[in-house]
Amino acid sequence: MFRLTTLNLNGIRSATQKGLEPWLAANSPDCICAQEVKAQREDVQDRLDVLAGMQGYFHFAQKKGYSGAAVFTRHEPSDAIAGFGSPEFDDEGRFVELRFDTPARRLSIVSVYFPSGSSGEERQQAKFRFLEVFYPHLARLQAERELIVCGDLNIAHHAIDLKNWKSNQKNSGFLPAERAWLTHLFASTRLRDVYRQLHPAATDEAYTWWSNRGQAYAKNVGWRIDYHLATPALAQTALRAEIFKTQRFSDHAPLSIDYDFVL
Repeated sequence: MFRLTTLNLNGIRSATQKGLEPWLAANSPDCICAQEVKAQREDVQDRLDVLAGMQGYFHFAQKKGYSGAAVFTRHEPSDAIAGFGSPEFDDEGRFVELRFDTPARRLSIVSVYFPSGSSGEERQQAKFRFLEVFYPHLARLQAERELIVCGDLNIAHHAIDLKNWKSNQKNSGFLPAERAWLTHLFASTRLRDVYRQLHPAATDEAYTWWSNRGQAYAKNVGWRIDYHLATPALAQTALRAEIFKTQRFSDHAPLSIDYDFVL
């Protein structure tokens, strides 16, 4: 079994102060894809570059205290790639790909952090630019390799993926164009939404993010915006998924999926 966890940390230093490392030790993931690391190399080196026995590989943002992605793994990769070739978004630290290649299989695990457009029109337009440039990269990658992409996509796909879908149709994260991008991704590539494959009708229990406003967490007024996307052969090995809502390391909950394969 291979246990893979995705989690937006909202700051790796903050998350570790809230008990991230003991939780990881107790739950024993083989790999964790992290987003919003909000740190620089000097902040993690010799302190947080290893978590619960897993070695970290990072993509740091140029701007301090902003964005950042990482993958922590118990298995040594054959290659580690930070960034996907977009100068604008590589400067923001949004993509880490670990490759685990053998003569029998070429496999990649990716941690990605999509931009949020909730702060205003300028960032929404940046989000649309990200979707435009990231799609061809992702399409090429899934065509060439077995692939699991984990991350905070900042998009809820369908009405069952958020509590107040009617009132959010004009808000970033549930805009028609964003949802159409995901629909097109699934229709035009091999990628599958693994959680939805396992739980096609889940609603309230599927949420992974809650606003800090209006007691959203207490009332479970949430969104499902954290994903595992996998190529079919890997998606078919998914055994179970678990969302750890009570673990408050950040405003996101960890999402773990157990797969029936080993590296």
